[in-house]
Amino acid sequence: MRIAFLVILAILILLAVSSGMTKILLMQQDVEFFGRYGFSNPALIAFGAVQLVGGILLPFKKTRFTGAAIVASTFLVSLVVLMMDGNIPVSIVTLIATLLLLVVMKLNWQSDSKF
Repeated sequence: MRIAFLVILAILILLAVSSGMTKILLMQQDVEFFGRYGFSNPALIAFGAVQLVGGILLPFKKTRFTGAAIVASTFLVSLVVLMMDGNIPVSIVTLIATLLLLVVMKLNWQSDSKF
């Protein structure tokens, strides 16, 4: 169970950090996509920075809950935008990642957790 948790956590960290970095670097696809829904470049950079900070907090047990909450919040915003755009496949992946972040939060919140 612990190995599965660590693999999932590593995937979530990579997803959060890479997603944040693409926004901070103003990758053309993100600029165009989020721009259609009112995100200016500074707003997109700020949004990416929040995702990056959450991803950086995830590996450490003391900050894991906060990091997971931050990343889950940003993924929920992305999920809403993806649903508005009608991008169902990526919406499903984002929803699954968000649910996994909620599991990480729950496990981290439990005082007797080994994770």
